[in-house]
This record gives sequence, structure tokens and C-alpha cells, in this order.
Amino acid sequence: MKLKRIIASAVILLFCTSVFAAPTTPKIAVVDIQKVVAASSQVKTLRSSQEAKNKELAKFIKNAQADVNKQTDANKKKSLAAQYEKQLVAKREANAKEYAAKLKAADANITAAIGKKATEMGYTMVLPKSAVVYGGDDITAEILKVIK
Repeated sequence: MKLKRIIASAVILLFCTSVFAAPTTPKIAVVDIQKVVAASSQVKTLRSSQEAKNKELAKFIKNAQADVNKQTDANKKKSLAAQYEKQLVAKREANAKEYAAKLKAADANITAAIGKKATEMGYTMVLPKSAVVYGGDDITAEILKVIK
């Protein structure tokens, strides 16, 4: 009987100390996301690629307009213009789809790099600097070293 009381008291004491033990304080970091994205080599490459594709589209439009303007027959002109319009829409959609996929991959890579570096540094939470009014350790410089 005494043994059961001692065990019950020990269990209650153990439970109470675990319930009232101080929780670990989260270590919070902030990152200037705009700086990180602007410095990312993957994003820079994506922007350059997109600019090149936009120039190709502009050249396609110019050539299509010239080709349509050469036509003298109104029906042929209309048909050719519709054909070029379809091609242009298809090219724009393909470019937009490819850009979105590459942008999503870049975002995932940047997010993973931030998470990995923050974990290595002992942080439990990372927030965008623009969302924080006060507090948090700014680790943007460390992240920029990893991203480049």
C-alpha cells in the first residue's frame, strides 16, 4: 500500500514538473527576401532568359506583320493574320508556363537554402523582414553567401 502511494506520488511529481517546465524559447530570424531573390543567380538567369524570349516574340510579331502587310488579297491577309495570331498565343502560353515552372523551382531552392542555413545557425523560425516590425536576428547577409 505504501509502495503504491510512493509510486503514485512520484508519477504525479514527474508529470507536474514536465507540465510546468519552461518551454524552449524560439530563436527567430528575419530575412530580406527581396534582396535574396535579386541576388539569386538562378533568378538572374531566369530573367535573362525571359528577356531573350520576349525579344524573340517581338521579332516574331514584327516579321508576322510584315508578312501580312505584303499580302494583297484581303482573304489571304485575314487568314494569314489569324494563323500568326494562333502561333503567337501558343508561344506566349508556352513561355508563361515555362517561366512559371522555373520560377517555382527557384522559389523552392531559395526557400530550402534559407531553411537549411537557418537550421544550421540554430534558428527555429524565419520570417520575411518586411513582415516584422521589431525583433528577430537579420540573417540576410549569411543567406546571400549561400544563394549566390
